[in-house]
Amino acid sequence: MKNPANRWVIIPAAGVGKRMGADIPKQYLPLSGRTVIEHTIERLLFHPALDRIYVALNQQDMWWERTEYAQHPDLVRVNGGEERRHSVLHALDALADEAQPDDWVLVHDAARPCVRREDISQLIEQVEQHPEGGLLGAPVRDTMKRTDTAGYIHETVNRDQLWHALTPQMFRFARLHQAMQDAIDAGIPITDEASAIEYAGDQPIIVEGHADNLKITRPEDLALAAFYLS
Repeated sequence: MKNPANRWVIIPAAGVGKRMGADIPKQYLPLSGRTVIEHTIERLLFHPALDRIYVALNQQDMWWERTEYAQHPDLVRVNGGEERRHSVLHALDALADEAQPDDWVLVHDAARPCVRREDISQLIEQVEQHPEGGLLGAPVRDTMKRTDTAGYIHETVNRDQLWHALTPQMFRFARLHQAMQDAIDAGIPITDEASAIEYAGDQPIIVEGHADNLKITRPEDLALAAFYLS
């Protein structure tokens, strides 16, 4: 009888968050009494369907050891890379010692502390029925404009079937590992795991999540995240 697939988590957290204009990386900024990354980890660490978490950190990270979960036995620290995609690949390389080819890997942004556990559960339930994986997303609701390099509007884009890509993004370990490696080797500027899977020729599915699963990128996002968490 085949053993059920494990569900591993990767959190790329090696970035410095330049757009925040803060003295410390955005994942360590205070948010509702904790750091951003502590909120993020708590949403995943205690989800009953998930296994060990691999956190990819900057080698010069001075803040991780002070966090609440730094010594947790179900968290593994690995060295991150120059860009998000390199951090994910480094974590996949480290995970290769534990993961089976058909295990699932969920990659989640460190700066998304408001992801709902029910959205994670919905993602798992739907993606496990789909061989090519998938990700959380939110339908685009605003009018979308495309501009030229000078900022002049070139066209209004039809927003039907347009989605904001969120995380977690969930794929089979071996497929994701190979797709990430191939895309990086080819110099493809992938910004999320789904992009690598698409480059490999697969078609992931979108599972609708809540728009409050925001990514903290700018200072005003912290106040909005605090509101959502409250």
